[in-house]
Amino acid sequence: MNGSTSYYVCILASRRDGTLYIGACSDLGNRLTLHRLGRGSKFAAKYGVARLVDVETYALPSEAIAREKALKEWHRDWKIRLIEWENPDWRDPSHLI
Repeated sequence: MNGSTSYYVCILASRRDGTLYIGACSDLGNRLTLHRLGRGSKFAAKYGVARLVDVETYALPSEAIAREKALKEWHRDWKIRLIEWENPDWRDPSHLI
């Protein structure tokens, strides 16, 4: 995007079919590091949520925030279907980031 900032909405999981966390950020690598150190959010730290299982990229922060809020309203089974659509094995692709 010609050097412009990207914004991300990510779904993290504690394990396959485990606890899910949805968040938005502009620095995905840093945010994942914070989660893995137990400093990304109190919820994620409490439930051991650190495996990236889905990520979407947006050009505007308002788009990412709107998507984050929408996903948080989804039923759990819809979130699982979204994850499994692109990532049926719940693999953590963060090594590619």
